[in-house]
Amino acid sequence: MLILISPAKTLKTDVSALNNSSIPELINTSDKISSRLKKLKPQKLGDLMGISAKLAQLNYERYQSWKVPYNNNNALTAIFAFRGEVYNGLDIDSFTQEELAYTNDHLRILSGLYGLLKPLDAILPYRLEMGTNLKIGRKNNLYEFWEDKITLLINKQLIQLKEETIVNLASNEYFKVINTKKLKANIITPVFMEEKNGKYKVISIYAKKARGLMSAFILKNRIQIAEELKHFNADGYNYNDELSDKAKIVFTR
Repeated sequence: MLILISPAKTLKTDVSALNNSSIPELINTSDKISSRLKKLKPQKLGDLMGISAKLAQLNYERYQSWKVPYNNNNALTAIFAFRGEVYNGLDIDSFTQEELAYTNDHLRILSGLYGLLKPLDAILPYRLEMGTNLKIGRKNNLYEFWEDKITLLINKQLIQLKEETIVNLASNEYFKVINTKKLKANIITPVFMEEKNGKYKVISIYAKKARGLMSAFILKNRIQIAEELKHFNADGYNYNDELSDKAKIVFTR
């Protein structure tokens, strides 16, 4: 199985990249995006991203200092850098070295700047959501810019890993960058719902953490068979057969 998750807006920037951190495979493409963003003044950057003046200034400075190739001294290891509910649920700090190595093979992080990241890829601090309406060349936005590149790379890695199943634990904002019609894999999407007044609904903050918990469950147990995903029961969630179908497996609590 190959797991897809989203990045986080919040970064932990006080830890340097690991010595064995790798270079993102699409780094030269990322450089094109960075070059585009370098031309924007802080106010324009803030307006584009919908962020405060303080955050706009911070990210302006980040993009001004962007330089490829970069080294581990000014970089972060992706899986340890991202912070947020998904990553709280994943709890990567609890992984053994053996589990981390397996995770590097079987987990991928979708990114507005880097396209597709392995957990141990070295990244520079950044902020760029996939939904940002940034025009690059003839492409009107990041979805158009990344769609074929990410889809082709995922297909390539599926072949390398001899995997035929993708577990989609990314948000809709990120997963829709992929052209699923061209994706050579079975896609399973776990959904996490809360019971309220006799009805089940997705509550974002809980669903995000559950995606991280599910990722950890798959990786630590080395789940390979889709049927075994139904055994997930962390944080009070249980598989709900009535709400599930072949492509969507629902967990409720």
